[in-house]
Amino acid sequence: MDMRSRLSAALKTAMKEKDSERLATLRLINAAIKDREIANRGEGDDVAVTDSDILAILGKMVKQRQESAKAFEEGGRLELAEKERSEITVIEEFLPRQLSEVEVKAAIEAVINETGAESIRDMGKVMGALKAKYTGQMDFGAVGALIKAQLS
Repeated sequence: MDMRSRLSAALKTAMKEKDSERLATLRLINAAIKDREIANRGEGDDVAVTDSDILAILGKMVKQRQESAKAFEEGGRLELAEKERSEITVIEEFLPRQLSEVEVKAAIEAVINETGAESIRDMGKVMGALKAKYTGQMDFGAVGALIKAQLS
């Protein structure tokens, strides 16, 4: 089942169960996907959003909510931080399982060997291959430092 179908089925279920918090989050996800489709049309691409695009959108949404929750906590707005965390829980249902630190390091090593990367100059090649294979399964912000460490 593709991501679009899974999201539609979850949306229908949330409507039937009258789960308003879950429904609101699922609607936010659909709105973000539609925004991406509209942006693609504006660029002249008439291509539908792929599953990997949806995974990237979901990953970005999780990251935004984590940052918001942290800001709300620092500002003493615990009820808003909790709302952000509940949205993260719903969004993460549609993301693949996150790789452990050991698995991330093994994946980086494998990609470095596959691409023949030898120095920091090859970092873009390694990062591109990782994004192609592991979209939504690792935090690419943290991966950059690990790649640098292995290439230097």
